[in-house]
Formats: sequence, structure tokens, C-alpha cells
Amino acid sequence: MNRLLIITACVFGLFACKNETHQSKNIIERSAKQYGVLVRSAYAENKVPRSTDEHGEVEWARRKMDWTQGFFPGACWKLYENTKDPKWKDAAMHFQNLFVEVKDIATTHDLGFMFYCSFGEGYKLTKNEEFKQVVIDASNALMKRFDPKVGCIKSWDFGKEKWTYPVIIDNMLNLEMLFEASILTGDDKYKKVAISHANKTLEHHFREDYSTWHVVDYNPIDGSVTKKLTHQGYGDETSWARGQGWALYGYTMCYRYTKDPRYLEQAKKVATLIHKHLPEDFVPVWDFDVKDPKNQYRDASAACVYASALVELYQFTNDQEHKLLAENIIASLSSDKYFSAYKDNQGFLLKHSVGNWPRDSEIDVSLNYADYYFLEAVTRIQKL
Repeated sequence: MNRLLIITACVFGLFACKNETHQSKNIIERSAKQYGVLVRSAYAENKVPRSTDEHGEVEWARRKMDWTQGFFPGACWKLYENTKDPKWKDAAMHFQNLFVEVKDIATTHDLGFMFYCSFGEGYKLTKNEEFKQVVIDASNALMKRFDPKVGCIKSWDFGKEKWTYPVIIDNMLNLEMLFEASILTGDDKYKKVAISHANKTLEHHFREDYSTWHVVDYNPIDGSVTKKLTHQGYGDETSWARGQGWALYGYTMCYRYTKDPRYLEQAKKVATLIHKHLPEDFVPVWDFDVKDPKNQYRDASAACVYASALVELYQFTNDQEHKLLAENIIASLSSDKYFSAYKDNQGFLLKHSVGNWPRDSEIDVSLNYADYYFLEAVTRIQKL
């Protein structure tokens, strides 16, 4: 086992076997207290908080079609799941209803992020039939973006000067909603599309070292690959940190639904790659290949995705390194370096995330999806 992992586990000490449940509950208690600050502001504005800006003020999600808006109500659902306090259920329902009317709009691939992380999480906890129908409706909209000639769901409609049929690694996360839609409806058509997308991505999105390109552009006429590039990474041939997380999480999740051993093997290989690139505090630089110290911002959001995926991966592999790495990431994120002091950061949980460095957008700030995946990781490890 990696010596650094052992040393760091001893230093942080947050998740020793006898303490795991206690420490997870402590993190949830701190998170609920902190998020109470953010929820009050959100109610006052009647908007979904997305991030903080360079001045530490709240940036609100763009109404209707902001890809991040499902994460805030999703985080409220996670707090409700852990605390059973009805105020979190009420908050989740209120804020997810602010954008429910766009569930049928097929102009984005991010419908899974938007509606499964909110209404899908709510349905698992409440069995509310209205939530179930929203998930099905959003899945039907997402299916419209699938082209059988390509075998993938198209990610974006913008950037026609750059690409024709772009597919990004992030899209793997939206497949979860399709797998669930097949379970909810008994219709395998959603699952078949998800598997097709996962298989095509497995074939074309990965390099020999199991790192992933951010964008693969396809020819919609014959499904061939035309180019491979980045939109949020440092360069076309670099490894964007959160993109590696989407790959790890995506194939671990696909294995959950299909038990296809290729997906599990891919997830294990990506986990190994990620492990090799983590610094001593287990929170990656926003792109693994950034060498300039001035640009080596940490990305807590990527670390949160890693941690959550690694907990689930451990359940399939029983590999203690996967579990220990997840524990170390959570421990680091729970430290004062990353976890906000009470009432700081407007109530967001975590500091030091990077949204889109090439566009100079959301650099070294708090992000709602970092908080969501952090709470998911803590919830998952508590249930082990």
C-alpha cells in the first residue's frame, strides 16, 4: 500500500474504523449549520446559488437552463437524508421547482445533472410520483439528443466553428438518469442508449494511460471521430482534473447498473491514474499537467467527485486502497484549509474549486457541485 496514504491517514485520523460513523455525523452537523446560512440567502433572493465570485459574493444560477442548478436542491436532499429535518426537504422542493418547467427542453445534455441530482434524489427519499414523472420527462428530452449513427448523446449545440457533434466526458454522469428511467418505466430504451454512449466513449475518449480527453468530436454522417480537444482543460493533450473524475464516477456508476466487467476495469484504471497525480493533501490541481505555479489552483470539486466515486468503487472491488483514498480526500476536504468556517463563504461548504480556467470563470471559488458531491461522498461512506 502507498506509504503516503498510510502516513496521511494517521495524520488526519478522521476516519479510523471505530470513528467513521461519528466523524461522518460530525461533518453532516457542520454542513447543516453552514448550509443554513446559504439557504436563508437563497430564500431571500428566490434563486439557486451557484458559486462565489472573486469578491466572495454569491453568484446565482442563470434561471431556466443553468447546468448547475440541480446541485443545490440536491445538497438539501442529502442533508434531509442524513438529518431527517423537514426544513431540508422543504428547501429542496422549493428550489428544484424554480426550474422544473425546463424538464422537456432538449437543448442541453445536462438534464441529468439538473433533474436527477434534484428530483431523482427527492424521489429516492420520498417516492413522490410527481418527482418520478419529472425524471421520466427529462429522460425523454435527453433521449432526443441521441444519434444512433454516432452512438452517443450530443453534448453541446454551441461552438459550431469548433466542432460538429461534440461529446464531452462530463456526459457520462447524465447516463445515470437514463438507467433509472428504464427502472422507473420498465422500458429498456433508456438503458440501451446509456450503454451505447458508454461503449462509444470507452472506445474513443481514453488515452493509453487511461486519462481522458475532454471533448471528442464525431462526424454525424458516419459516426467517425474527427478531432479530440479540450474546452475546460489546460490543453488538448492535458488531463483536466474534474474530467478524470467524471470518467471514474461514470464507469463506476455504469457498472452498478450493468455489471459489465469492462466498465469496472476502466474505473479501476482511472482510479490508479488519479491516485498517481494527487498531491500530499489529496486535492488535485485543476489540470494534472499545469506546471506554472501561478496557475496551479486546487480544485476541490474534482476531489469531491473522486471521493464519492471511490466509495462506490470500493463496494465493487473490496480494495482497501480505494476506501482509504476516499477517506483521505474527505478528511482533507473537511479540514480548515478547504471547509469553510461557520458563516464564511456565504454559507457554501467548500473553498478552492475551479470552474472553467480557460474562460477565466469561477477560479478559486466555492461551487455548488463541489458541495453536492462532498455530501454524497460523506453519505456514502457513512453507509458502508
